Amino acid sequence: MLGIKEIQEIIPHRYPMLLIDRVTELVEGVEATAYKAVSYNEPFFIGHYPEAPVMPGVLIIEALAQTGAVAILSKEENKGKLIFFGGINKAKFRDQVTPGCLLKLVTKMVKQKGPLGIGEAKAYVDDKLVAEAELTFFIK
Repeated sequence: MLGIKEIQEIIPHRYPMLLIDRVTELVEGVEATAYKAVSYNEPFFIGHYPEAPVMPGVLIIEALAQTGAVAILSKEENKGKLIFFGGINKAKFRDQVTPGCLLKLVTKMVKQKGPLGIGEAKAYVDDKLVAEAELTFFIK
């Protein structure tokens, strides 16, 4: 299991953009499972929406991308490199993520050729699929 300190040794994200709290499963270069405990104190809830707080879908996608980044950048040959979005395809949001949710994030690499690749990403709350997307990336 990786905590915040270990995650920050792998990916460059920091508060308020670090959107994963722990990694419970990791196959270097292949896949990772991470969790985000969604708190009412998240900075995005100030304006999204004050009377009915909902985690923005783009931030769920970002959390999924960070989960994939941990998998890719933990591989020895990628240590110290950066990973960027190449695209977001087939994104679907199936339910809302609200304060108090424990967001489970699973990202698996399905194709990689050199610095380019594609990952399948799925987010769950209580084993219910709440979001999914195909994420393309490049390593620099």
